[in-house]
Amino acid sequence: MRFEDMNWMQVEEYLKQDDRVILALGACEQHGYLSLLTDIRIPMALADAVGQQSGVVVAPPFNFGVSPYFLAYPGTISLRMSTFIEVLEDVVRSLYGQGFRRFLVLNGHGGNDSARVRLTELSNELGNLETSWYAWWTTPTVKRFAEERGLLPEHASWMEAFPFTRVAELPDEVKSPAEPTARILNAAETRQRNGDGMYGGAYQTDVKWMDELFELCLADVLPLLDFQS
Repeated sequence: MRFEDMNWMQVEEYLKQDDRVILALGACEQHGYLSLLTDIRIPMALADAVGQQSGVVVAPPFNFGVSPYFLAYPGTISLRMSTFIEVLEDVVRSLYGQGFRRFLVLNGHGGNDSARVRLTELSNELGNLETSWYAWWTTPTVKRFAEERGLLPEHASWMEAFPFTRVAELPDEVKSPAEPTARILNAAETRQRNGDGMYGGAYQTDVKWMDELFELCLADVLPLLDFQS
């Protein structure tokens, strides 16, 4: 259940029997033909599914993340890295102070990875704080899924084209990825390099495969609620 569907008294009652909470981290950034909120829609879909099966509550989502490289694409909203980390810390401290101790963090955006270091620091500082971190697209499950089907997993490609992230018709073609570079590109250079914003590979694949991929990711996440792995 989401916080937005509860009042404070219900949360207090929940804490008498469980100290777990799910945090979904995402971003508002360009994803080619997909929703600007793709990076939060995916972890929130997982969070809702996990919450429904386990009864663990889901905190409000982080709709904004660290995306400075996409600021030349209209609609992208980026937080400074320091701002993002401080907001996440304030949220964790707020919930910890109320009795939450085990945090399952479902991250949907690579630019947010720096937060893992701060969560480690907090685990040193706050007694009995436990956190698990799951970034779905980085997992062996997704890598194996793509390899078995001969698909290239890239930003804004088929990999993120779930039914709930589609907001427009997707091209049927396969896009060649840009040549790798060691340079750190600014936002204008990033847009010039990547055009429509999709990084390479197929724009879409069989919807049944996407449903299968979601279920595989869900199967990855559920065991994390025991905070043993």
